[in-house]
Amino acid sequence: MRGKIPLIGIVLLVAAGAAQVRADDDGSKAIQGGGTTIVTGGGPGLAPVITKFGFHWRDGEGKFECLALIPSPPAGSAGSGNFDKNIMYVTGKILSTEVHGAVATLKGIATVTGLGAGINLPFTATAEPGGPGARMVLVVSGLTFDEIINEGAISF
Repeated sequence: MRGKIPLIGIVLLVAAGAAQVRADDDGSKAIQGGGTTIVTGGGPGLAPVITKFGFHWRDGEGKFECLALIPSPPAGSAGSGNFDKNIMYVTGKILSTEVHGAVATLKGIATVTGLGAGINLPFTATAEPGGPGARMVLVVSGLTFDEIINEGAISF
């Protein structure tokens, strides 16, 4: 019987580690991030897309912002590396968060201008912690933006 107690304890610890952890269970926890990303695969006409994003969640409240930019000139022409054309802006309220291992999921409602424009649209953003190279995926207005952080960081 003594040999079974440690095994049961290990099973319970493994099961607890796999359980869903809500970020708002502990008011001291925060999920936050900000920076610049590049959207994998580009955007309209395969134009490169960068985003400027920022979000913060703590104590059951949060905000999410994401501005998508493309260059005005076509690829290969002068100025095509200047991301100066606003093609989409997502600004909203985070309503819930969940953390599963190394992935945080933020859900909320947003106002979207440009591509996928609308009011009170649901969005989901999933994010990995870290700086350059970390991944964030934004789903809003039926569009999915798979992004890699170039500058900035996400933490939780």
